[in-house]
Amino acid sequence: MTILTLGLLFIVVTLVVMFSGMPIAFSLGTVAMIFMFCFMPSSSLDTVTQNVYEEMASITLLSIPLFILKGAAIGRSRAGQDLYGALHVWLGKVPGGLGVANVLACALFAAMAGSSPATCSAIGSAGIPEMRKRGYSPGFAAGIIAAGGTLGILLPPSITMILYAVAAEQSLGRLFLAGIGPGILLVGLFSIWTVVQFRRQHRDAQAAVHRGEEASAILNTDTYTLQEKFSYLPRVLPFLLLLTGVMVALYGGLATPSETAGLGAVLAFALIGIIYRLWRVRDLMPMFEATVKESTMLMFIIGMSLLFSNVMSHLHLSQSAAQWIVDLHLSRWALLAAILLLVIVLGFFLPPVSIILMTAPIILPPLRAAGFDLVWFGVVMTIVMETGLIHPPVGLNIFVIKNIAPDIPLSDIIWGIVPFVILMLLSVVLLSAVPDIATWLPDVVMGVPKAH
Repeated sequence: MTILTLGLLFIVVTLVVMFSGMPIAFSLGTVAMIFMFCFMPSSSLDTVTQNVYEEMASITLLSIPLFILKGAAIGRSRAGQDLYGALHVWLGKVPGGLGVANVLACALFAAMAGSSPATCSAIGSAGIPEMRKRGYSPGFAAGIIAAGGTLGILLPPSITMILYAVAAEQSLGRLFLAGIGPGILLVGLFSIWTVVQFRRQHRDAQAAVHRGEEASAILNTDTYTLQEKFSYLPRVLPFLLLLTGVMVALYGGLATPSETAGLGAVLAFALIGIIYRLWRVRDLMPMFEATVKESTMLMFIIGMSLLFSNVMSHLHLSQSAAQWIVDLHLSRWALLAAILLLVIVLGFFLPPVSIILMTAPIILPPLRAAGFDLVWFGVVMTIVMETGLIHPPVGLNIFVIKNIAPDIPLSDIIWGIVPFVILMLLSVVLLSAVPDIATWLPDVVMGVPKAH
């Protein structure tokens, strides 16, 4: 059987198994073992467990459940709502300040929790009702939270970037730093659009009043005293100090990523115990249960994805696909565009974890040969995968928003998200034109790599 025939068969079997409704981890594992049984020595099946264990026995991957534990502690407390409340009060006089507060709250919470769904849930549960009460259209409010939540896989600690670091054999610290500049860029773009859209809805509300219609709540302005503003800080500042401390420990060389994740988890539990009085077993058990469930699911996907990739490599499918891409002799930007288009298409069906581990053996060698910085590409790929969190049919954040605000029609949520997807794609263009947005900070902090 030729490599082309084997590759096509591999693709068909993978699609059939995935669309059968089987969970993604078991789908990948099933496909891998089918091809091991049919096309590899029979002894290879005897080493499946050992191979999966060896692939997962990475000190970098150890940080994943610890970061999830930290996120569970922060996400299941009132930290997100307090953070949102503080920003709302301090940005009250800014046009569209309530929407901007939600964007900033999502960014800061994502940096503390490292989870997109947790960010959407924690900030959205307070932010969406408040924005709708203040006259924001339902789709606009939903779009702000859904898009803000995607920052959870870009801003450190990002589980997606941890997996990319393993797959691409790149420095995790450099990747984390590279995500900060683009993260700030996206926050800025989201905030600008929020202000522009708020002003538009504000003008429409004024025009409606002039026509004799009922005044919208968006025309109301709230003022807060200095005492009210400072009253929020005691609950918020400790978590911001935790975020700062974790970053200093990681980038200052004081601790490894795994040690930093463990330290962050311990401090997060200490803070929720002191600030929110969450120290009883009945308070903590849901956090531990959520951590075990999410970590187990994620590690299953990682293990099976790595086994899947190993089978592709053993059958020379990934090497042949990579060589085929190189032989097309595309210009480097056409190559990048084709690969990112592939990532977007895969995002319709697969979560970011699977996309990274399944495609890395195929797409990274051609990109390296074309002279792209793989740390820079990791950031760009992450932003593109962010769009997969807010577009159908997978669109995890869409379902989180629908759960928070079930009365908002799905069509309104999707139309509210579309401008933010366009802004994400615009940020990819800006990063391509000005790569230093991503690479400047890691180069300054960690030095310019020899192959840079």
